[in-house]
Amino acid sequence: MLNARLFTWLLFFCFCASAQILPSVAPANPPKSDKDPLGRESPQSSVVAFLEAAHAQNYARAWRYIDLRSVPKSERLSDGTELAKQLQTILDRDTQFDVANLSLSPTGDLSDALPPDRERIDAFQVDGKTLELDLQRIALHSGISVWLFSSDSVPRIPSIAQMTDNSVIERNLPLPLVNLQLLGTPLWGWIGLALLALALAAISKWLSRFVLWLAQLGFRRFAPSWDFSTLQSFVGPFRLLISVPLFRAGMDWFEPSALLRLYLGRVLAVLFFWGLFWLAAAIIDAVLRHLRVRLEAKHRAFSYSVLPLTGRIVKIAIFMLTIAAVLGSWGYNTTTLLTGLGIGGVAIALASQKTIENLFGSVSVISDRPVSVGDFCKFGTSMGTVEDIGLRSTRIRTLDRTLVTVPNAAFSAMTLENFDRRDKMLFHVTLNLRRDTTPDQVRELLGSITKILKDQPKLETGALPVRFIGIGAYSLDIEIFVYIRTLDGDEFLKLQQDLFLSIMDAVRAAGTALALPTQATVAYPAQAAPGANGSQPVAPANRT
Repeated sequence: MLNARLFTWLLFFCFCASAQILPSVAPANPPKSDKDPLGRESPQSSVVAFLEAAHAQNYARAWRYIDLRSVPKSERLSDGTELAKQLQTILDRDTQFDVANLSLSPTGDLSDALPPDRERIDAFQVDGKTLELDLQRIALHSGISVWLFSSDSVPRIPSIAQMTDNSVIERNLPLPLVNLQLLGTPLWGWIGLALLALALAAISKWLSRFVLWLAQLGFRRFAPSWDFSTLQSFVGPFRLLISVPLFRAGMDWFEPSALLRLYLGRVLAVLFFWGLFWLAAAIIDAVLRHLRVRLEAKHRAFSYSVLPLTGRIVKIAIFMLTIAAVLGSWGYNTTTLLTGLGIGGVAIALASQKTIENLFGSVSVISDRPVSVGDFCKFGTSMGTVEDIGLRSTRIRTLDRTLVTVPNAAFSAMTLENFDRRDKMLFHVTLNLRRDTTPDQVRELLGSITKILKDQPKLETGALPVRFIGIGAYSLDIEIFVYIRTLDGDEFLKLQQDLFLSIMDAVRAAGTALALPTQATVAYPAQAAPGANGSQPVAPANRT
């Protein structure tokens, strides 16, 4: 139902965006002079870079994200390393902490009640007191402003770490399940997350079947004419939309690290919005299918041409909104993004002129409706049945059963002959009678054929359907010009066959026949022998 390429491009886009959001620990390119080489420009980038360094056990780098100006220089290395380990433990153990909630702006979140140079990270209750961890924006000697864990938060780190150091679950687990870690999360946590995903897959499958059964009961009562098979298309998005929130609520049981929570949060955001898009696409397909059934009898061209194109355009619009929603949930400023897309749209439009030309060609074909899906037409030198009118091209099944794809820009500029738009079919025949046919035989034949045509109720004869139109080189010509009132090609062929046989009977009954080109050779005798009276013999002459 859904285009797999859209999902592939969405995942690729998410991967690229994640690469931009999460700064690398060791940049390959030399840092610019106006940027911090440690990636401390915003609250979120500073905390993410700290967690990456800490999980890589690069504590000599990790403590540089903590404001240790109040600590003597001789003690900064040892104290900073221990503080970085404790801070990592605090952020990993606190399931309420979410890196994605931090601001991506270099100025921080100005809407909170804190000073402009402060950003709240977390708060803990220790012995009845509230201990807070903050970031503070500090200007370095180089003139660059960076975000560091504030100096007044440093004395609170050991007290908070002591409260969160020991996990109740890990006390009763084998050491390998606790000591083996990936992204700061022990092995038992990864196993638990995998089992949670499998359990939710089974639960959502059972729950979706139950909801589908209830929906069928409701439709049978309130909408008996509705096609129940369309409900199957809602099972997939429904399962996804159930599983994602439940997984998000249950993953804290397994104490994932702060960095893993960030990654999982972004993946879950993509899956949740993808589920919404999937559900919207299923609703659009169900509505369009229902409208097509209702309109097919009286508005067949509209139901097979306009409705599919409208559905595709609406799906593309919803897909773009889904991407904007995903970026917004990741912390991007979507207003700035849309402004950038507006500027880049000009370049994209210049680079994709043919695509845009085909898009407007499809709009032209749909709006003018020279042909519709299911019509038999002649385009250029080919003929076939229109199977689909898409956003880029039109597909036509030819008489040889091949599928021809024509770009809409070229198709809309072609001269199109639509055979299905005929209101009646023409029967036009010229009879060539032999030259030796007498005038009386011609008059008899004209009357006989006229009577045959008048007696057929399916024919539209007009005032003079049969007429003697001229004397040719080897025949006398009679023209028959009538319309057969039918749109069925098979019925037309049957009536045409009967007319031909009746006309042949009338020609035979009149005592004449149809003319054929003939050639006769006439030989004249020689007038005299050569030399008798000075004359020469005359050669035979050919007459036609």
